[in-house]
Amino acid sequence: MKEVIEAIKANIGRVLVGKEEVTDLLLSAILAGGHVLLEDVPGTGKTMLAKSLAKSMELSFSRVQFTPDLLPSDITGLNYYNQKAGEFVFRGGPVFTNLLLADEINRATPRTQSSLLECMEEHQVTIDGETKKLEEPFFVIATQNPIETAGTYPLPEAQLDRFLMQIPMGLPDAGEERQILERFGKENPYDSLTAVCGREALLNLMKEAEAVYVHPHLMDYLVELVLATRKHSEVEGGVSPRGSLAFYWAARAYALVKGRDYVVPEDIKALAVPVLAHRLVLARTLTGRSTGRQIIEQLLNNVFVPTEEWNT
Repeated sequence: MKEVIEAIKANIGRVLVGKEEVTDLLLSAILAGGHVLLEDVPGTGKTMLAKSLAKSMELSFSRVQFTPDLLPSDITGLNYYNQKAGEFVFRGGPVFTNLLLADEINRATPRTQSSLLECMEEHQVTIDGETKKLEEPFFVIATQNPIETAGTYPLPEAQLDRFLMQIPMGLPDAGEERQILERFGKENPYDSLTAVCGREALLNLMKEAEAVYVHPHLMDYLVELVLATRKHSEVEGGVSPRGSLAFYWAARAYALVKGRDYVVPEDIKALAVPVLAHRLVLARTLTGRSTGRQIIEQLLNNVFVPTEEWNT
């Protein structure tokens, strides 16, 4: 299965330049069965990353452009009256797919945003009292621009907590910018992208991630980091048990993406910010306060890192 993971990463690398670590994090979230919030300014490759991932793994793909006038039924679907049949018929929305791209999710109203909660948590939708299961596997990759706030609705804590990771895309450096110009100057490499595995292979990889070994001392290290978020003076609400589980699942998947069947401390350190920072509810103070990222980085420096043979 290591060859499949490397093939997926190489395939995405044919389209995106300099996004190797972002790709590793996104793949880890997918193998852990989680959803991802991609953040950055427009034009940094958020949409292209999601499309390339879906195409590489032969997943069905839907994209919804979130706007203030978007309704919950525009996402989940609705029952409509079929005059010919003389009965109500269900028409599924774009959530009936494997990978849903929720583009600029913070532009939709809280009511529409919340319509995704049941989909993300339980992989189902309930319409007019009837529950309908979504396709498996099912993932949401949402995007938002953290700079432009006019006409947006910040995601509530309950919604943020459903995202396994929040990942900033980052801008390219000079060398990467040059590569982008050369690569996209004549044609779009996405158009010639082909699948390297199917849904069954992905489901097998997800099962393999569940079997990755986590040393008891690393479990303790993970728990200590989580507990430290609840005791920090600048944090009103620390990471919840759901966040602890997400951290654990992500660590196993990240180790697999890195080619190992066991977790090492570096995996936990690499995941701490993307998995934990967006889950913190920061205390309101009159003076300047730290960001979630800064607080997690502080804790990584303060919490003792155990040393062992991690594969035994």
